[in-house]
Amino acid sequence: MSEKGNILMQKYEMGKLLGKGSFAKVYHARCVKTSHSVAIKVIDKDQILKCGLMDQISREISVMKLVKHPNIVQLYEVMATKTKIYFVLEYVKGGELFNKVRRGRLKEDVARKYFQQLISAVDFCHSRGVYHRDLKPENLLLDGSRNLKISDFGLSALPDCKRQDGLLHTSCGTPAYVAPEVISRKGYDGAKADIWACGVILYVSLAGYLPFQDKNLIDMYKKIFKAELKWPSWFSSDARKLLRRLLHPNPSARISIAEIMEHPWFRSGLDGRLFDYTMDTTDNVMPVDMNSALDYLNTNTVEGNQAVEKLTNLNAFDVISLSNGFDLSGIFEESSDKKEAKFTSTNTALTIVTKLEEIATSLRLKVTKKGGGLLKMVGSKPGRKGVMSINAEIFHVTPNFHLVEIKKTNGDTVEYQKVMKQCIRPALKDIVWAWQGEQPEKEKQQS
Repeated sequence: MSEKGNILMQKYEMGKLLGKGSFAKVYHARCVKTSHSVAIKVIDKDQILKCGLMDQISREISVMKLVKHPNIVQLYEVMATKTKIYFVLEYVKGGELFNKVRRGRLKEDVARKYFQQLISAVDFCHSRGVYHRDLKPENLLLDGSRNLKISDFGLSALPDCKRQDGLLHTSCGTPAYVAPEVISRKGYDGAKADIWACGVILYVSLAGYLPFQDKNLIDMYKKIFKAELKWPSWFSSDARKLLRRLLHPNPSARISIAEIMEHPWFRSGLDGRLFDYTMDTTDNVMPVDMNSALDYLNTNTVEGNQAVEKLTNLNAFDVISLSNGFDLSGIFEESSDKKEAKFTSTNTALTIVTKLEEIATSLRLKVTKKGGGLLKMVGSKPGRKGVMSINAEIFHVTPNFHLVEIKKTNGDTVEYQKVMKQCIRPALKDIVWAWQGEQPEKEKQQS
């Protein structure tokens, strides 16, 4: 370990924890030489190897060295040890745009300023062949001068990600911000998908809530496909006109960035310097440590991809087909006798599996992992109708969103229902976003 006390690799003095996710923690730090503040993202290498995310980390490094722009968080350096990967990033002290919007909608002039900066940065990314694919207020940071900075390029795509048809085919992003074409298992234009996400961000900034939201994922997807917008009374006429074009369900009819720049609402109070940047094509050399770290990561990619079973992928149509409206079992059995339940989660597959294993252990159920994200949990003693057996299957919707189906495969239904109600559901509370057909946990807490 190259860390003595709170000094990392003799370069950075580590400070307080700023935030954490499933695979990484972000700390404030100071450069020992210059005393400048930086943010250091510490990634657990074992976890990303287990989940097959080494390609994603490598791509994030490759992308961030291409996109040097005032409204994009800069990656200064990458370092690696046997157990950790360290991203040394620009420190942005103002927090997430999400936190600002959560306190209340933004005034139109403020929302417009952030949107202008967002479009400037997205335009620059697209000019370098980079598509972010996970734009949302949580990935937009604000500095001390109220300038917006795009962060988190882990799901971004480069030109070599396109297939022969010139389109991208990987469904990714956060459901509420994802364009209809991305979740319909059709090829999509990365630029058009980013523009849709920018439209959702603008709506959220002006309204204080999402344009397409519902208590379950299925109904939210239906609303996204229809793209039927409701207008708060305080939205100006020009803002509505722009949003209609940003959130057009047909990508070929959706507004382009060039057209956004000419729109009257966008041009109001526009700082011309926002788009007065020159693409830096010469200074594209990373520090030595960053290059060596990238090489080091690439050599571990195969190992990482083999370390986790691939989950079954679901698109929006698959999820809708699993919804209650398509489930005919209700014709034949009472709802109180249901032998299965479904929930969605914004946690990683690894987190979900770990939680299910913990629950099985507490219930003295033997767990067997099968391919495709299936866990079989079997009791040790027979009940009224034999040994209780439960299957839990995890389906991949996007990297940040999973559907989990829990089903009784053997044993007494009443006993299973009792275990579900008294033990399994309460134990899953921390990772459940919503049980199918019920209000999401986060919405319950806010209401």
